Amino acid sequence: MKRIYQIISLFILLAAVNVIHAQQLTGIVYERYEDREYPLPGVNVYWSGTQIGTVTDVNGRYTIEYPEDFHWIVFSFVGYANDTIHTPHHGNVMDHVMTSPTIELNEVEVVARAKSSYVSRLSTINATHIGDGELRRAACCNLAESFETNASVDVSYSDAVTGAKQIELLGLSGVYSQMMAENMPNLRGLASSFGLTYVPGTWMQAIQVSKGASSVVNGYESITGQINIDYKKPEESEKLFLNLFQSSMGRTEVNMNAKALINKDLQAMVLGHFSNNGQKHDENKDGFLDDPLYRQYNFFGRLNFNNGTFEGMFGIKGMKEDRQTGQKQFDPKKRFEEGFYGVEINTERAETFLKTGYIFDRENTSLGIQQQFIYHDLQSYYGLTDYNAKQYSYYLNALFNSYIVNERHVYTAGFSYSYDEYNESLNDSTFNRFERVPGVFAEYTYKNDENLSVIAGMRVDHHSTHGWFATPRLHARYRFNETFILRGSIGKGYRSPNVLAENSTMLASSRAIVFQFNGEAKMEEALNYGLNLTKTFDVNRRELTINLDFYRTDFQNQIVIDRDTDVHKILIYNLNGKSYSNSAQIEVNYEVLKGLDVTAAFRYNDVKMTINDALMEKPLVNKYKGLVTLSYLTPKYDWQFDFTTQFNGTSRIPSTATNPEAYRRSDKSPEYIVMNAQVSKKLGKFDVYVGGENLTGYTQKNPIIASDDPFGDYFDSSLVWGPLSGVKFYAGLRFTIE
Repeated sequence: MKRIYQIISLFILLAAVNVIHAQQLTGIVYERYEDREYPLPGVNVYWSGTQIGTVTDVNGRYTIEYPEDFHWIVFSFVGYANDTIHTPHHGNVMDHVMTSPTIELNEVEVVARAKSSYVSRLSTINATHIGDGELRRAACCNLAESFETNASVDVSYSDAVTGAKQIELLGLSGVYSQMMAENMPNLRGLASSFGLTYVPGTWMQAIQVSKGASSVVNGYESITGQINIDYKKPEESEKLFLNLFQSSMGRTEVNMNAKALINKDLQAMVLGHFSNNGQKHDENKDGFLDDPLYRQYNFFGRLNFNNGTFEGMFGIKGMKEDRQTGQKQFDPKKRFEEGFYGVEINTERAETFLKTGYIFDRENTSLGIQQQFIYHDLQSYYGLTDYNAKQYSYYLNALFNSYIVNERHVYTAGFSYSYDEYNESLNDSTFNRFERVPGVFAEYTYKNDENLSVIAGMRVDHHSTHGWFATPRLHARYRFNETFILRGSIGKGYRSPNVLAENSTMLASSRAIVFQFNGEAKMEEALNYGLNLTKTFDVNRRELTINLDFYRTDFQNQIVIDRDTDVHKILIYNLNGKSYSNSAQIEVNYEVLKGLDVTAAFRYNDVKMTINDALMEKPLVNKYKGLVTLSYLTPKYDWQFDFTTQFNGTSRIPSTATNPEAYRRSDKSPEYIVMNAQVSKKLGKFDVYVGGENLTGYTQKNPIIASDDPFGDYFDSSLVWGPLSGVKFYAGLRFTIE
């Protein structure tokens, strides 16, 4: 406990120090239609004479930093003449109504629908912005369900019993993608298995998905990319929002958020979430529940302060979830009496963060600190196996941001410190681990305001177990012309493995877990490099965008989870040989008809690793994936129709050839299609939506090996490659006061 008090004391002590935030201008852009004003998404907002710009989101909101010596801001939207407004650098809120005459070209109507998911043309890093409009195109009840319309990120089940889900990016599992919450590391360690369900969808304002090595400012853990959650903030969100959700499978959810203006500098916000699944379903008749029973309570409170010189954010979150699954007849009160297989996972999690900042008189110069403390308590059992664990994590990031000579040469420098303590017990064995990682970093950004931008970064860290290591990263963007952009990146990434915490769902198996490290688990290390090409065309006065990606990840060391060598064991050891991932993707976006957006994408994965001294395909990774989404919004913005089709390719399944014939599985999964659809209707302050998931009803047959003998030698729920539940229908209601 002394160590915890020291951490909390340090947190409180540093609370008086200030985090960086450049001075910003925010507001809402409207259009006037039939004497009423409506928020206008997709408006380009930029400072005249610069490349500093942004795009309004689905609610017409924008946020843009003040540049030095530039005071004319431009609002540009297809169908309107550009509005250029003079603004001095002493205000931070400015709304605008596009009132300039509509542009007409030879009586041809010029229209455009705002993109709710896009890659900014001004961004040096290949990052996709998934806005609130994109999140609402599906039920989006939590983070795990937020990528159904995204071509780059896959979400799949970790096993066929617990309902745990994992992200896959560039053909590699989610632990190699750095998960961030408002640019602070999150959902690590014990939250790896179920953390995607800890983030309610209605709490999120946007998600940023970056491919390849990310900025060194955010740490060294990003290998395949970074996924950053941007929560709703009081200065930008609704005054009151309520969401009710009900599915045909018995899942009920209630979500809300509300904000209050305490004074002109201080704003408060609360967000709440309750979800419950109390119905038992066993559609495939294997005796096990298709979806776990669970109940989750989630709370988030935050305060934002800004007086123009000092700025701060404070937040506190609390979550409690009780999850139960296993055989349909299982009763947790009679765990050892009736002989049925059951799983219980009870989780309590608390987070608090503080960001404070000081803005200097010099333009775009600031100093600040980000801090975060996380407590995670997990109490669980899988059949006869008990697994209990606690995690204490503290994160500190101090940054100074300024420029050299002029704002073409910007730099960020600082230091960070992270502390992680894991106390784990597996039956009668205990595993306690402490990790302390101080580090320093510097990043330089060059922009010539015309066609070239470069971000070069380096950080050096010292891990208390693995020693010193350096993380170099480089990003570049070159604009050949207004319609053709090339991006490239290369960089190292590291991560300290938390084998049990990150793979706890492998306990839902009779396989023995065998650690085969010579000494200890090495730090995972990889080099990632790739290219992105973005080309736009004018087709029938509408913009057609084509994105081409290729990324390769080469591992110098990796933790191998070996299910191939022995059907009775899961062998875990350091990589001895090659391991790599090649991922190539093409994505096309086009507004086919007025109001009808179509996205089509195809991705090919070539992922191999050395398992038992043989280089082979990594198991349970789809060879390819295709995606087609259609979204139609009526001219008055009152009806929206969304349809998504996913084409999933084959994947290799670990061999079960030595099992008895009844418990053998094919060595390759089949191809399959998943279809989802949703219809939304706006009625004033209300939105009503209905939809369906997995409309074809396709499911993996017999996903659990030896489900008839769960305490026997062949029971295994880990070989999952497809959907576990059939058709699901849902309905919901949203109520909003802006």
